[in-house]
Parts: sequence; C-alpha cells; structure tokens
Amino acid sequence: MIVPPTSSARPGPRRRTLLASLAGAALLTGCSDGGDDGAEGGRGAPSVSQEKRLRALAARESADLLGQYDEALAALPSLAARLAPLRAEVDRHVKAFGGAPRPTRPTQPSGSTAPSTPPVGEKDVLKALAAAERTLSDRRLGALVDAPAELARLLASVAAAGAGHAYLLTEG
Repeated sequence: MIVPPTSSARPGPRRRTLLASLAGAALLTGCSDGGDDGAEGGRGAPSVSQEKRLRALAARESADLLGQYDEALAALPSLAARLAPLRAEVDRHVKAFGGAPRPTRPTQPSGSTAPSTPPVGEKDVLKALAAAERTLSDRRLGALVDAPAELARLLASVAAAGAGHAYLLTEG
C-alpha cells in the first residue's frame, strides 16, 4: 500500500511540538526547583521593587526584539508571511511583562533611509533574528534565579517561546 503524502509532512510539526513541549517542561521544572531555595540575602522572596525591575527589563528587551522584527519587515516585506506570527507573539510578550504595545512600523522604508545601506538577504535577516531570539532566551534563563516564582514561570515560558522562534527562523 502506498503511504499518502500527508503522512510524510506529519513528523515535522510533531517534532516541533515535542521539542517546544520538552523545552517548556524542562524550563518550568528547573524554575520550580530553583525558586524554592530562597533568595541570596537569606530572605524567602525577592522584593517587589526587584520584581518590577525584572519585569520592566523583560518588557524593554521584548520591545527591542519587536523593533528588530519591524526592521526586518521594513527591509524585506517579502518575509511578512513568515515573520508576522512570530512578531505578534513577541508583541504579546511585551504586554505580558507590562510593557506598552507597539504599533507595527510601515513596511516601506522612510525617505530618511541612507541610500548607502547595502541590500540585505533573507537568510541574513533570518539568521540575525534567530541569534537575537537565542540571546534573549539565554538572558531570560539566567534571570530565573533572581525572579519570584510567578515571574520565573513567565520568563521560562517566554524563553522557551524564544528558543522555538529561533528554531523556526533557522530550520522552519
């Protein structure tokens, strides 16, 4: 019997879903194990101001990443179908951390763009976005140690999403 072509496409999405699920589960397990040990000063929980500072930093970093997506879309509007869902998710991350939502930048560069800007290739743009996602994901994993439990779970979830974005940008 001949296997229908749809069955050959099934391992990709299942593998991605599995990888994302495993990464998220590992991160959340790591968060709950490290979060119960207490803070450095012998106190059980980080201060409210520390949590606000961590949230503000996470929102700012997500907003910066969102700006990189906007720049990529402005440089290469042909990537809109591929980048729009990832950009929308990064925008939700900004909001989840308490940051202000950002409007989408126009896809056509303004007249102030320097004519000496070299043309950018799709692979280079995708590689740069994947590197930015990976770097931010790693920073968020490092911030888990200092975060209170609820924020640590959010950071872990967003870090896992960032790792998934990096994978999709390079492999997808």
